Amino acid sequence: MTVHRPLKPARKAMASADPRPKSAVSSGVGLVGLAGLLAAVAVGRATGADGPISSMLAVLACALPMVLWTVLVDKAWKNPSTGLDWSRPARPHDETREISITKLAGLWATFAIIGALYCICRWYWDGQYLFAMRMLAWGAIPLFLLSIPYIFWIDRRLEAPKDGCYMFGRWLTGAGEEKIDRARLVEHFRSWAVKGFFTAFMISIVPGNWFETLRWTSAEILADPVAMAWFLVALLFLIDVVFATVGYILTLRPLDAHIRSANPYAQGWVAALICYPPFILMNPGGVLDYQADEGAWTVWLAGHPVLLAIWGGVLVLLTGIYSWATVAFGLRFSNLTHRGIMTHGPYGFTRHPAYLAKNTFWWLAALPFLPMSGSFVDLVRNTALLAAVSGVYYWRARTEEKHLMGDPAYQDYWHWMERNAPVPRFFARLKRSPARPMMPEVVVAE
Repeated sequence: MTVHRPLKPARKAMASADPRPKSAVSSGVGLVGLAGLLAAVAVGRATGADGPISSMLAVLACALPMVLWTVLVDKAWKNPSTGLDWSRPARPHDETREISITKLAGLWATFAIIGALYCICRWYWDGQYLFAMRMLAWGAIPLFLLSIPYIFWIDRRLEAPKDGCYMFGRWLTGAGEEKIDRARLVEHFRSWAVKGFFTAFMISIVPGNWFETLRWTSAEILADPVAMAWFLVALLFLIDVVFATVGYILTLRPLDAHIRSANPYAQGWVAALICYPPFILMNPGGVLDYQADEGAWTVWLAGHPVLLAIWGGVLVLLTGIYSWATVAFGLRFSNLTHRGIMTHGPYGFTRHPAYLAKNTFWWLAALPFLPMSGSFVDLVRNTALLAAVSGVYYWRARTEEKHLMGDPAYQDYWHWMERNAPVPRFFARLKRSPARPMMPEVVVAE
């Protein structure tokens, strides 16, 4: 009997005829950062260094290999998207000195505004945020001093040095006859609002995740499948948090990790901010508090070790996808911004792997339709509110796409995903839509 196997060659032919758009980041960046972080975890567990300062050293252990890979291997500083011109000698200092001084005035004034807002907003002086404020205070003077040679150096290489930071400085010092570019000025404030808000938050949660990972003993981890699952979930959340912290800190042009644009749509900011303190709606007592226990699965499956192992394994897998989606960004993770289009890793399967994995995790871990109280009212409430939470993340995904659609590179990626990626094609089949659905409305932010 003759066996025909045309499927695999056909798939290869289709892939070569319709290649995936190139990703803005190589896979190697995330992998070396992950190796550095896992080495730090191993050292931390061996030495018992579970304190907050040790957690910052773990952030450094993750960041340094990624910076070296980006500079030495990927040579990202040569990318046209950096805005740096290496085709000619650097401009003379006399040509850029006034621009740099004006830009420093704008940059330092921006630092002062963010610092003042940290002082004014009470939540920054309570609980986990106290550590973040201490770290930022310690870093303020080095940041101030290093900004001087950095700005003077980079302005000699930038094709267009008069950016939003310069416009703010020019406005502060008196514009004279030069017209202020309001679009660049607004973009400057949007970008720094993202950086200022999320950097403090990410630094504040690193120590807790670090401690949660290191507190487990080997005996506890190997005691049962539930314990192992929770340890692995904690480790994967630590990976996500550390990579995100690195991403918010290292928004630098020579690494091609700068913010190209921040989301200009108010609904995008609302959708994102209600997922983070102090605006978060999902916390206990919040409007979207579905009051479900993430350990509900361990109660309902108690006494069934095989099912517990399988269920725990699925939750670990989902958390792994969620963490992988952050690792894939390398140095560039950030909410509400465009810092290059990711097409590799989990972004070859779905455009929003983190949101999809996170929400699936919540449904399987909390089991809101099986309330531990046994109350029908709790069943309806918990299920409806968790559905609303998932709706918020769908809303976030849509507002992010609305922002990114202004980049032709994202439009190409969107089209390719609709033709090739399993998750978009699956949902297309559920909707009984054509194989190649129409692209959403393209809105370009002015």
